[in-house]
Amino acid sequence: MQKKEKRKKISFFNRILSWVEIAGNALPHPATLFALFALATLVLSGLAHFLGWQAIHPGTEALIKPVNLISTDGLHKIILNMVSNFTGFAPLGIVMVAMLGIGIAESSGLINAVIRLLVLSAPKHLLTFIIVFSGVLSNMASDIGYVLLIPLAGVIFMAVDRHPVAGMAAAFAGVSGGFSANISIGTIDPLLAGLSEEAARILDPTYTVNPTANYYFMVVSTLIISLTGTWVTEKIIEPRLGKYKGDAVKEKIYKLSHSEKKGLIYSLIAAAFIFAAVLAGVLPENGFLRATDGGILNSPLIKGVVAMLFLVSGLMGLAYGFGSGKFKNDTDVVNGMTEAMKTLGLYLVLVFFAAQFVAYFKWSNLGVIFAINGADTLRASGLGVIPLMILFIILSASINMLMGSASAKWALMAPIFIPMFMLLGYSPELTQVVYRIGDSVSNIISPMMSFFALIIAYIQKYERNTGIGTIIATMLPYSIAFFFVWTALLIVWIFIGLPLGPGAGLYYSL
Repeated sequence: MQKKEKRKKISFFNRILSWVEIAGNALPHPATLFALFALATLVLSGLAHFLGWQAIHPGTEALIKPVNLISTDGLHKIILNMVSNFTGFAPLGIVMVAMLGIGIAESSGLINAVIRLLVLSAPKHLLTFIIVFSGVLSNMASDIGYVLLIPLAGVIFMAVDRHPVAGMAAAFAGVSGGFSANISIGTIDPLLAGLSEEAARILDPTYTVNPTANYYFMVVSTLIISLTGTWVTEKIIEPRLGKYKGDAVKEKIYKLSHSEKKGLIYSLIAAAFIFAAVLAGVLPENGFLRATDGGILNSPLIKGVVAMLFLVSGLMGLAYGFGSGKFKNDTDVVNGMTEAMKTLGLYLVLVFFAAQFVAYFKWSNLGVIFAINGADTLRASGLGVIPLMILFIILSASINMLMGSASAKWALMAPIFIPMFMLLGYSPELTQVVYRIGDSVSNIISPMMSFFALIIAYIQKYERNTGIGTIIATMLPYSIAFFFVWTALLIVWIFIGLPLGPGAGLYYSL
């Protein structure tokens, strides 16, 4: 009887997941969505102008009226600024420069070697923690965690007579569920910061959001997520899976070769030189990496973090590549950078339409009007910062179930919610970090996540009947645990009043 009830529940759950999948697949491509949003903004600007929408700016007390873009002047502005909207879109150059450096490090084999070293050298009692932790760290190199670490975790768990699916679940939880956390700046940080800055400038044209905006919070989150993922794996997932009884054969895990170890030594020497140069630039009062006023928060080290990411990852990648013999000449290096840039093809198309949408939204004054009226409604509701942020986490997590791309969602949500929360007195950096929590915790249960099908294929190697429902059932405990633990961390952070990153506070004054 219990088995029949369980089958019914699983069947109903799978039907729900099928509906979600169908609904998500019915949506147009994200680039098409932004093209449609841009067109809708033009139409809405004309409608708002016709209906006489308006709002009073709480800071300047100026009357804000919508600008009709379906007009001769609007058409001229659209045509004349189409190229500059694209080339001037803040995240574009940031992501391209960051990816050039990451491309060198990835193509040299440095990132692959570091992940293998971390996992293979872990003591058995720390193996789960190291795998989850490595998954979180892998986010600094885009998608390598999905491609390398998740299948490797299955091999490693099986090698020590543990259920391989548990190892893959732990790695998946770190790579995808802990997507925003890290102890270093990764490619997602400058990308989201650029979008946040564009959105903040709808209300405050001089506002700057640095890629380090959430750094302090995310460093602490890395430890919290790693510990939580370890606990869920060992206390919930492994007991549920039991002992592995499949017919997959144990694979040999190859340790680092002599040339790979030599490459790591070279990269560590390069890192030491970079670290020494940074110290020489910031420790003296007149150091060459300090700002003109002698400070550090406004220094090139902080504001130029994308350039630093390029230099550090690029130089360490070069040292590893030539030290290990992976790079023979400059052509190999350029080819590695080229391969990294090839992965941005879809992103460039997406950005073109997203940039037009953000520009139209800004020109029309709709963003300011919506933000002012929305802020007035929220203020009248009497909800404090904690309930508001929890609701925003839930909203972000829910949207993630139907729209997988973190940058695409944020390009859509930021122009609305960042100005709205700024008018309520909350900083763009706080809004961004709350979005990142919601986006991360539902990644591992979202069928719309771009690597979801790949995860199914990985696990089918060990469990042939694995489907979407199997993955969701396995990963749901992580998602729930991450939601509660990460939300609790945010609440404590807000109560204490800690900065989210260098120069990035919780509150904003208009």
